[in-house]
Amino acid sequence: MPAPPIQLSETWFDGQEAERIARALEGRVAGNGRFCQKVEGRLKELLGGRRVLLTTSCTHAMELALLALGIGPGDEVICPSFTFVSTANAVLRVGARPVFADIEDRTLGLDPADVESRITPQTAAMLPVHYAGIAAEMDALLALAADQGLKTIEDAAHGLGASFRGRPLGALGDAGCFSFHETKNVTCGEGGAVTFADLEVAERAEIIREKGTNRSAFLRGEVDKYTWVAEGSSYILSDVLAALLDAQLDKLEEIQARRARVAARYRGELGSWAEAHGARLPPTDADRRGNDHLFYVLLPDEATRDLCLSGLRERGVMATFHYVPLHSSPYGRRLGATGELPVTERVARTLARLPLHPRLTDEDVDRVVTAVKQAVP
Repeated sequence: MPAPPIQLSETWFDGQEAERIARALEGRVAGNGRFCQKVEGRLKELLGGRRVLLTTSCTHAMELALLALGIGPGDEVICPSFTFVSTANAVLRVGARPVFADIEDRTLGLDPADVESRITPQTAAMLPVHYAGIAAEMDALLALAADQGLKTIEDAAHGLGASFRGRPLGALGDAGCFSFHETKNVTCGEGGAVTFADLEVAERAEIIREKGTNRSAFLRGEVDKYTWVAEGSSYILSDVLAALLDAQLDKLEEIQARRARVAARYRGELGSWAEAHGARLPPTDADRRGNDHLFYVLLPDEATRDLCLSGLRERGVMATFHYVPLHSSPYGRRLGATGELPVTERVARTLARLPLHPRLTDEDVDRVVTAVKQAVP
């Protein structure tokens, strides 16, 4: 019998999640219950004390951040084209216009020089992405934002547990947004969170999140009744999902350690192969503590990347590419995105993602490594 396929990503659930959900079902299951409040507190500790609000997704977290920061119609937001569609969709949903910028070659995050060249009088914010949990060039981006009076919203969907110069990703700009989708290091299936540097902005976001009411203040005993106080929507996470996330956070240290062991094996086994084949592995440096959210290989050209992916899949390894650049997508072209983004386009043609999740065994990693070397001998 052939060995079962090695999946790109898998969740690690055990009895802890089931037990925590059962406890949640004993009480109220709507949003902002005891598990939501507990998880927000735990995330606040992880993120250096910033106020945290749970949301139904990272997409909604970015929408909420933009709304609370006053970004809307007539504004432009500079973001990478090399990202998932949620980054640009959040900008569009608040009525602003995404402006696609190139990434820099090393971290695959926004290129500060290219961002600067795209600033116009309409530019209100930038939305850097920390791809693979590796910090973008945040010193330069934050300096540019301060100089130009721009807001900075971090798309840290990949970034929980990673840091830049000792500071958590997602806690560097005006707002930071996180994902707890099933592919992320910790998950509740679908979910997200947003954190803010300014407490007044966080309070605005809290009202928007609760349908434009001050219900959260009422639940804290700060007002004797709640009512409609502003325009809002419903971005709040169910307490059942928060309970699942609470159990996952109990295992965060072990999840990160398991992922780190896999990534270290990949580096050790593929380092010499990559050098011999003109390929590159994710960067490491003293300023950036990653979280091993994903592991990629940059091949020398598109043909070699495609050969690698097809060879891996033939051998039962579910590797994949990342991403179709947004500026060249059908909808990106409808938005009027023009021009070339050379680093984005090259990376999108040559990047291959390898399986990385906490359930991988040493034997699984050996199979992946062997498959890579056989696919591109």
